[in-house]
Amino acid sequence: MVRFVETSEEFTALKKRKDVYTIFDFTASWCGPCQRIGPKFESLCTEFEISGKLEFYKVDVDGNSDAAADSRVSKMPTFQVYNDGNLVYVMEGASEENLRRIVDLTSQRMKGILTDSEF
Repeated sequence: MVRFVETSEEFTALKKRKDVYTIFDFTASWCGPCQRIGPKFESLCTEFEISGKLEFYKVDVDGNSDAAADSRVSKMPTFQVYNDGNLVYVMEGASEENLRRIVDLTSQRMKGILTDSEF
């Protein structure tokens, strides 16, 4: 299940979790491309979520501008993958194909199919 991150403190805590990959969708209600890709992000969560290992979150850039600024988000939508406080991957734009690719690669990493160097 995709949850909204409510505060910048919550965002900081989530991205620093060890042994968990967190995928954040930086979005806004007024952003057309964000609204088009949002349902795809949610369906990928249902398909790929590994509880305690791979988790999906949304960050409203208007409601949580500190988290967006901290992450240097300047385009929307922006998707970021974190593990143990490290930014692993960034994708800007609403490409369903590219979004599926980063979620699939992250899932493979969590399952041990890919090594860190291959990821």
